[in-house]
Parts: sequence; C-alpha cells; structure tokens
Amino acid sequence: MSKIGFIGVGLMGAAMAGRLIDKGHTLTVLGNRSRENITALVGRGATEASDACELAKASEIVMLCMGTSDQVESRMNGNDGVIAGLQPGAVVIDFGTSLPASTRKLGEAVAQAGGQFLDAPLGRTPAHAVDGLLNIMCAGDKDAYTKVHPVLADVGENVFHLGALGSGHTVKLINNFFGMTVANAMCEAFAMADVQGVDRKALYDVMSAGPLHSGMMDFVKGYGVDGDPSQLAFAIKNAAKDVGYYSKMAEQAGVQSVMSTAPLGALREADESGKGDEMVSQMVDYYAAKLKAK
Repeated sequence: MSKIGFIGVGLMGAAMAGRLIDKGHTLTVLGNRSRENITALVGRGATEASDACELAKASEIVMLCMGTSDQVESRMNGNDGVIAGLQPGAVVIDFGTSLPASTRKLGEAVAQAGGQFLDAPLGRTPAHAVDGLLNIMCAGDKDAYTKVHPVLADVGENVFHLGALGSGHTVKLINNFFGMTVANAMCEAFAMADVQGVDRKALYDVMSAGPLHSGMMDFVKGYGVDGDPSQLAFAIKNAAKDVGYYSKMAEQAGVQSVMSTAPLGALREADESGKGDEMVSQMVDYYAAKLKAK
C-alpha cells in the first residue's frame, strides 16, 4: 500500500480519495473551500495537512484533482507548495484538465527536486470514481507510470499511457473540444427545429437512426427533448474553460484553431450571462433564445 497525498477533494477528488481509502492506502488530504469532504475523509482515517508542503513530506505519491492550471501551479510552487516538500523519488500526478505547456514546466521543476511528474486527466464521473471505474489518460516517464500503475488501477477501469509528459492533457483537451463542439451543434439543431416548426423528438429520431448518432447526441436529447440536464453533468463554465484551454494550446503551438471559435464564443457568452452553473445540454435554451432574437 502507498502513502498518498491528495489535493483537491471536490466531487471527483473526494470520490477518488474515498476509493483509495477503501483499497487500503494511507491518505493525507488538503482541501480548498468546503470542509464537508475533508471532514468525511478524516472520519474514515485520512490525515489533514496544513499545506501542500506538509502533505508532500508525508507522501510517496502526490495527487492533484483541481480545476485549472493556475490552481495546480499555486499548490505546486512556493515555500508551502508540493515541490518544496517533495520526497526523493516521489511521483506527482495531475488528474485535472490543465494546459500542456504548464504541465511540462511543472515537470521540469519536479525533476529538479528529485521527483517525477505525470499528467493523468480523467474521463467519466464521480459515480464511476467511487467504484474505481474511471478512464485515466496518463502521460510522462514510463518508469514512473509503471511504478504508480497499481494505484491508478485502483481508481481506473481503463488506464492509458499516451507518451511524453503533456500528452494526456493534450488528448483530454482535444477530446473535450470535440465533445463540446458536437454538443453545441446538437443544441443549435434543436433550436433550429423550433424555428422551423419541426418537433424536436422527430428530428432526433431521424438523426439518431443514421451515422450521426452518438452518446453526446443522446446527452443533449436528455434535456432538449426529455427535460433532464443531468445526463450530461458538465457545467457550461467548465466547458468554456476546457475549450478555451484547447484554443490556447493551439496558439502556444503556433497555430490557430478554426472549429473551436463558434462553440467557445457561445459557451463564454452563456457563462457571462449567468448560465455558467447550468449543464451543457441546457445550451439548448441559449440557442433557442439566440435564434428567436434574430
């Protein structure tokens, strides 16, 4: 069993941390805003650290499950950060969806401190994490990956090694760009059906009978036709952040994304209008209002 430090115990992080406790690992945890999940994990045997440096000193493996690259960097750097307390040979794993350039820079700093850094963004939901059924897109040093693979397998049903450091975050951003582009297209399709006086379910029945059918189409139909936004439990503000990161990743590579412009603009506008906490499938309402206004 491993001594693991876990930073970021929101919905996904708390589910993963609980699973690691179930599998017998020793856990040190560090939260941010909410005390509820920290208290619950401590009640199950975890130890709470005062800062990231203290957590790293107690850990063979440090895991971060946070929302943005800035948040990851804030926990990694500084006198009270992970790098300052990193033990020789320790492995740091970023489970969030971060910018690859930031990931590679942190990897260099971790290596200088005597550790190894892996990026390992996630697929699926907190409910899957409870049962150890996540998809994990890991990248970085192969020996470090091999070393921590048994622990990754405790929380992931499908664990991939995708190559050099940053490849995991690159694949995740491409994946989310594609998914959010499809979702926005389906949302507008339903809104256009309204404008043209076509029943939304009739449109879905035709589209889903052919090669366009996809899980993302079904998720959007869950709200657009059935009124249930929970089938795609991904907030508009988080989608805007991820597609924005995809666009920025392209710019940092010296190119400009063509296809991300429209969904990114729509997601950001919806977020800025107060819809950020709504689910992506509820972008149907955004497009319906937009087309009606025209």
